[in-house]
Amino acid sequence: MLIRISLVLSYIFWCCRFLVAPWKYFQLNANYFNQDLHIFSKLDMDLLIPEQWRLLQFLDKGEEAAAEQPDSYPVFLKPEWGQNSQGVCRIDSKEALQEHRSKRPTHGPRYLIQAAATGKREYEIFFIPGATSNHSSAIISVTETCNSSDDEMPVNGIYNSDTYYKSCMDQLTTEQIQKIESIFSQIGQFRIARFCARADSLTALLNEQFSIVEINVYVPMPLVLLIQDTPLKTQLKFVFASMKQLALVTKDIPASQPVKSIFFQKLQSARLLKSKLKNELS
Repeated sequence: MLIRISLVLSYIFWCCRFLVAPWKYFQLNANYFNQDLHIFSKLDMDLLIPEQWRLLQFLDKGEEAAAEQPDSYPVFLKPEWGQNSQGVCRIDSKEALQEHRSKRPTHGPRYLIQAAATGKREYEIFFIPGATSNHSSAIISVTETCNSSDDEMPVNGIYNSDTYYKSCMDQLTTEQIQKIESIFSQIGQFRIARFCARADSLTALLNEQFSIVEINVYVPMPLVLLIQDTPLKTQLKFVFASMKQLALVTKDIPASQPVKSIFFQKLQSARLLKSKLKNELS
């Protein structure tokens, strides 16, 4: 909680320093906000991923006769919008999928079915691009998401007590970090993002042998800050540097960009999702 608060306060400080309205944060990736669905749709994000890195993913129409079925199992079932793996579950059989469908409320969240990635390891790439107005450098961190259980395909996240994180930055040269930046900057024109990729190793990631599992463009938490035993001084250094960069990127938002009412729509969507998931589990 302390780190999250420090992120917010640091961002506000730098925005004030650079004469930027802090509430413009919610316009950073506004171009990708789906006004009809009132969400940053995972299906919309999926279309931005180059085919060689894209997993098969489609809208699950539930028990409708025309509902598309997975070709094989396991698959991952996830709400079309959500954060921190909320509502995501692994489905290992046709029977388990039918059971999940039968328990859904009629007006619940839309679900997507995503094929399981073959990569053995999970990497999170947090990225803030360089600001064009002052030619500042990008902020990037590569963190491996690990799991202490024997499950080969866990649903990792802050709600999974077996999940923990390791920094990969000390394993990468400056040139390799620049290459990762170049690779992931091909996916959309995000002003802040966290990509989740599955690959067999860091070498495979660098060789572009990976699959994109998720793209988080709404308040993405830098997972490097969740690594245990990281000195507070190191964490705060990253917080101040990243939020300074984000404030500069915010200042670069063109005045011609349409303003969208994202915050309150996302807040409402989050409450509805939490309520629906609670009803499904009860």
